Amino acid sequence: MRRYYRFYGRVQGVGFRYRAQQAARSLGVTGWVTNLYDGSVEMEAQGKEEELDRLLAMIRQGRYVDVADLTVKEIEEREGDLSFVII
Repeated sequence: MRRYYRFYGRVQGVGFRYRAQQAARSLGVTGWVTNLYDGSVEMEAQGKEEELDRLLAMIRQGRYVDVADLTVKEIEEREGDLSFVII
């Protein structure tokens, strides 16, 4: 399964993207994460449902990360993703 996420709150300048990448790689999840100009963070992640749920939990455990709001929707899976990258 593949999910699109948009995170709001204190999510830039706190190591959010690095944490997301490390967590995703440890779980075998593929996709990408990037900062947006409005201060939010956008992410697509692909893996098993349990892995995606765990990824979200691991990101939220970041020391300085404070997710005030979150949008999540399931999207079509993509073939060919080999890793999880920061854009």
